[in-house]
Amino acid sequence: MLFKKRMLLSVLLVVALLFVSSFSVMAQDEEVEIFSWWTGGGEEEGLNALIELFNEEYPDVEVINATVAGGAGSNAKAVLKTRMVGGNPPDSFQVHGGAELVDTYVETGMMQPITGLLEEWGVKDKFNQQILEMSSYEGEYYSIPVNVHRSNATFYNKEVLAENNVEPPTDLASFKDALAKLDEAGVVPLALGDTNKWPAGQVFETLLVATLGPDGYNGLWNGETAADDPAIREALVHFKDLMQYVNEDHSALTWQDATQMVHEGEAAFNIMGDWAEGYLKTLGWTPGEDFGWMPVPGTEGSFVVVTDTFGLPKGAPNPENAKKWLKIIASKEGQDTFNPIKGSIPARLDADKSKYDPYLTDTMDDFANDTLTPSIVHGSAAPEGFITAMNDTINSFITTGDVDQAFENFQANHEEYVQ
Repeated sequence: MLFKKRMLLSVLLVVALLFVSSFSVMAQDEEVEIFSWWTGGGEEEGLNALIELFNEEYPDVEVINATVAGGAGSNAKAVLKTRMVGGNPPDSFQVHGGAELVDTYVETGMMQPITGLLEEWGVKDKFNQQILEMSSYEGEYYSIPVNVHRSNATFYNKEVLAENNVEPPTDLASFKDALAKLDEAGVVPLALGDTNKWPAGQVFETLLVATLGPDGYNGLWNGETAADDPAIREALVHFKDLMQYVNEDHSALTWQDATQMVHEGEAAFNIMGDWAEGYLKTLGWTPGEDFGWMPVPGTEGSFVVVTDTFGLPKGAPNPENAKKWLKIIASKEGQDTFNPIKGSIPARLDADKSKYDPYLTDTMDDFANDTLTPSIVHGSAAPEGFITAMNDTINSFITTGDVDQAFENFQANHEEYVQ
């Protein structure tokens, strides 16, 4: 009898252990870790709205919101690369479509193709195909674009311009005239926050589009434009001129700080991607009433593209739940939930325009008609090595003002990393 009791207890103990083990596995499976750098105003709120939508659809799956602060992902990208190389990937992560995705993670064999999912969900033809192609490699798709940002955007404080009798400029010459007039009036003409380097590089890339034109700019990446083209030197001259009118403490500020200067009336203009539009709305401003916008002067007809995407890493701990996340962001409802808050437009073509403010509907129209040009600093146009080298060149150039040296550095960097 004693032996039978011991056997029964042993069996019950084994069953209990198996139950606990199974429960732990189930608990582990019922989560999904999403990695991003969306911590700023507008972007954080947009991500939270997307997570809330996911929770409504999949209430049994806990979203682990893994964010790393740092403008344009400067800190997050380093953390992500360490995790990916170390075999500890999140379930899905934010990555810019284009070279940043393909060169860093696809060609190195770290991503699963998701072409079959796009076909299974019937959404492949719902996206702008140029944007979707930025997530492709050798006939397969590796991530889903959740949005489209415009980085050649300029925002301005309407009250500051009106008080100083300044009209929104139409080209680079009238832009410089407006900056000079504001400077004489004691207003910071152009807000800049480049403690993370990339915002200055972003200003420069928009000037490259202005001087080279969209086709010439695109030619830098497909071999049709030489790196010693005189228009590149011209862009450096324009950049040097604009830097006369930025706030002296620019190197100590973030892009949010610079955008806030415009909001508080301390500065008139801010050249920034339209994530700044989302931020201005979180600060309480109404588009078209409190602030205006325009393409960076000289870039009308060009749309400098930044697209945030999410894919499926090889070795993701919870791949089925990652696919659920991807299905949400690929959906019309997901994109129409996220983008109006983020300050971006959807990558899908069937958006409900009634959900978008006047700036975003204007941007949709431009996106449909302008020539698309990929951003350098946000990882779409060029390899990572070139981006780092160009940002270093531009930030050094702000200090030295040596146009010829910066031009030589650009050519050397292009030859080393792009050609």
